[in-house]
Amino acid sequence: MLIKNSLGEVVNNMSDNPLKPFQKEFIEFALAQGVLKFGEFKLKSGRTSPYFFNSGLFDSGLALAKLGHFYALAIEEAALDYDVILGPAYKGIPLVCATTIALASEFNKDVPYVFNRKEKKDHGEGGLWVGAPLKGKVLIVDDVITAGTAIAEVMDLLSSQPVEVAAVVVAMDRQEKATGELSAIQEVAKKFGIQVISVIGLDQLLGFIEQDDNLKEHLAQVQAYRAEYGV
Repeated sequence: MLIKNSLGEVVNNMSDNPLKPFQKEFIEFALAQGVLKFGEFKLKSGRTSPYFFNSGLFDSGLALAKLGHFYALAIEEAALDYDVILGPAYKGIPLVCATTIALASEFNKDVPYVFNRKEKKDHGEGGLWVGAPLKGKVLIVDDVITAGTAIAEVMDLLSSQPVEVAAVVVAMDRQEKATGELSAIQEVAKKFGIQVISVIGLDQLLGFIEQDDNLKEHLAQVQAYRAEYGV
């Protein structure tokens, strides 16, 4: 998890947080769904990773409902202050729906949600936004932050709105260097001065592997990858 310290600097405090029960359940869920896999995977960056997280495989009604459950738990765990939740098009749209449903059904919080269109509509109700009015503190939910492009786009869209971005919530933080010494999530947090939290990070994944006899064979490779590319 990324937070701001007393000096307003963005810092990574995930190593201070042990694997929580809901994070363990989320990793088990991701493994069962085939979202999380171990082996050798060529990433867009050119790196060969010993694990891969493909959130696109949360691709059924039941999987989406469970995913919303974990997002809601992460939001509640972080005690975030927000007025509306935004899901950036396209992957954020089902996420914001699932998350707000989970917040309502599990925490009795009826939170308004909104998402954007990729192209502004000039007929019917028109406009760029669909759903609740954008106001107050906006919480953004998305799947992952790889290069920060999607978040940069939505931050640009929000710059013309009378709102404050409360935080961004994603499923997985790989906690590895992007183009420089910072991770993509750290770059987003630093550039926009916002808090970014994740359901799990590589710290939690390593903690899970250490406890799972079936996955311990992958521990050395993941640790080595972390040592080379980790932040």
